[in-house]
Amino acid sequence: MATGSVTLPSFREAFRLWAYIGCVNFGGPAGQIALMHKLLVEEKRWISDARYFHALNYCMLLPGPEAQQLATYVGWLMHGVKGGLAAGLLFILPGALVMLALSILYVNFADLAVVNAIFYGIKAAVLAIVIEAILRIGKRAFTGTAMIWIAAAAFVALFFFAVPFPLVVLAAAIAGLVGANVAPNQFRAKGHAAKGDRPAETFAVDAAFARGELQHTKATRSRTAFTIATWAAIWLAPVAVVALALGPGSVFTKLAVFFSTMSVVTFGGAYAVLAYVAQEAVATYGWLTAPEMLEGLALAETTPGPLILVLQHVGFLAAFRQAGIDPLLAGILGAGITLWVTFVPSFLWIFAGAPYAERVRENRHASAALAAITAAVVGVILNLAIWFALHVIFAKVEARDIGPLHLQVPDFATLDPIALAIAAIALVALLRFKMPVLTLLALSAALGLAVRFLTPL
Repeated sequence: MATGSVTLPSFREAFRLWAYIGCVNFGGPAGQIALMHKLLVEEKRWISDARYFHALNYCMLLPGPEAQQLATYVGWLMHGVKGGLAAGLLFILPGALVMLALSILYVNFADLAVVNAIFYGIKAAVLAIVIEAILRIGKRAFTGTAMIWIAAAAFVALFFFAVPFPLVVLAAAIAGLVGANVAPNQFRAKGHAAKGDRPAETFAVDAAFARGELQHTKATRSRTAFTIATWAAIWLAPVAVVALALGPGSVFTKLAVFFSTMSVVTFGGAYAVLAYVAQEAVATYGWLTAPEMLEGLALAETTPGPLILVLQHVGFLAAFRQAGIDPLLAGILGAGITLWVTFVPSFLWIFAGAPYAERVRENRHASAALAAITAAVVGVILNLAIWFALHVIFAKVEARDIGPLHLQVPDFATLDPIALAIAAIALVALLRFKMPVLTLLALSAALGLAVRFLTPL
């Protein structure tokens, strides 16, 4: 197929898909990466494996929510800044609105039984989506035995030893750099060259690159400087205005400054930073209690969007209780400020850095390092998948430290056979019958409602 016959989707078509992804991207980063790979690579054929994983590898190196940044990156590749904005904003807005509604219900002690029932089924379906993705992504990421060992090592380091995520990524990158010289055939990025796969040039973005289009992806110093200045101002100007207008003692100022700091140091995504945020929000600032933090995390786990949306719940409760104005208005403003300073920096990292990430695609050593990170990502997703599976299938999971080992031990007496059954049904529907994601989620939500209200759990 000639590259000229493969065209980029229109902005309207892409917008519709990003809106859809924003509404169904449950399951945290593992589920979201899996969902986007299925839609963007497997179904729509908008971007090849090689480019998808190259973008993901770059996002893994950044602070903040990697799945949302990945969506922003792909949107930017296709349609420039407006495409990146559409993808990134639509990735978080549906979940943010749901989270805000749940926060309002939470403080008013409303009955969340229907919501919990729907998400009970959806979480089981997401587990199936993640398992299917590990099988699919692993097959494409493993270009040699070395890649399998890197994935296994990443999983062991994260799951059994709780090694900090940045160290895992750094170790994989170093292994790739060394491997490029020692065993170059083992450390190469895999595109669609395998039997039965289509050439990269039959994917819309790759075909556009082959035709010399997408000039917005070219890095220049002037464009980079302008991008950094613009997005730094968009991010920090509201923080400065809030601080000057309300003073350092205001809860809004504290939220803006604290979560701006978090957005710079949240390497490894939400899981890597939640413990620190919980400690500071509970012990230092007294914005909420430890059980409330856990309940907020549970709400975030059952909504679409990044798990780090739990920070929005923290901001809502902090302002709701301490602002000194109408509590509901204060809570909404607190949630908005927290959202702003948490996610705006992600657009800065992508729009300023992605052109340079694209530049190094043809560099052998850089490509080898990123290919090794791709393999490590399989281990990362497997780690998140097992963590997610334990909390879906078991009502009680205890963290235990045995010497250097850090284990997640389920209480087998709390096994939920119905959740396990829904996940198994969803997995069969995906692997055997290739059921569309939206249909699968709708079916699972219906099963969740039926189970919660027709059987005693």
